[in-house]
Amino acid sequence: MAVPFDQRPDALWFDGQLVSTSDAKISVLTHGLHYASAVFEGERAYGGTIFECTQHSERLRRSANILDFEIPYSVAEIDAAKRLVIEKNGQKEAYVRAIAWRGSEQLGVSAQQNKIHLAVATWEWPSYFDPAQRLKGIRLDLADYRRPDPATAPALAKAAGLYMICTISKHRAERKGYADAMMLDWQGRVAECTGANIFFIKDGKIHTPIADCFLAGITRATAIKLAKKRGIEVIERRIMPDELSTFSECFITGTAAEVTAVSEIANWNFNPGGMTKQLMDDYTAEVQPKGKAAAA
Repeated sequence: MAVPFDQRPDALWFDGQLVSTSDAKISVLTHGLHYASAVFEGERAYGGTIFECTQHSERLRRSANILDFEIPYSVAEIDAAKRLVIEKNGQKEAYVRAIAWRGSEQLGVSAQQNKIHLAVATWEWPSYFDPAQRLKGIRLDLADYRRPDPATAPALAKAAGLYMICTISKHRAERKGYADAMMLDWQGRVAECTGANIFFIKDGKIHTPIADCFLAGITRATAIKLAKKRGIEVIERRIMPDELSTFSECFITGTAAEVTAVSEIANWNFNPGGMTKQLMDDYTAEVQPKGKAAAA
């Protein structure tokens, strides 16, 4: 049986100090728990080096600002905290979770006087999906919930509350034998998966939804950069579900998913091919610490 996360024997960074993970405690009356006033980042370390570390720290601070609070640490200090935890725990291939939240000084909708906390935890974590399955292609359900209108929720923040419908949708998909679920936006257009962005391939071109009501992922940006580097045209546009039958390949991207092929979305089928495999290989090479990839 896996060790529960709150009982792990390693260290985490909590408000400026390294503490044992099992000793990191917060009140059940914390505002972040009751009102979802929390933002976070999911990152990966490869060979002990955190990929796009600073970009993630910058986005964490932007997300906090969208939720109307200021993280009391600079981007450089957040970067340093993440690297310190990786080093302290002696982890090379690891997942990095930074989270900021409002504390427990006030408990109500208004909490302007609450202290802002920041913690960073890391743990060893291999590929999110089975490596063989990543190329063969995972199966996706079609989620019932939709990504909200950006006029009704802080859609461009990586905010904890926005993942409530993602957890529900992923659980429903897994109970039906799927790996994940694709979500539509509030107008019925293709949006993303529960924790990853989505891409489609047709006639040698890549198509992906415009990210204006969901997060434009850092892995998404990396995949687009790598595709363009190979001279592949990437088209960001509105995609309707009835178009899915016209695409030959599909893949998803995310810090956890990396680049993973998709073979099925509900009743639509895809054939993972050469372009998807090339981007998977290119991404693997991109995330390796400089020097290690050259020596390989």
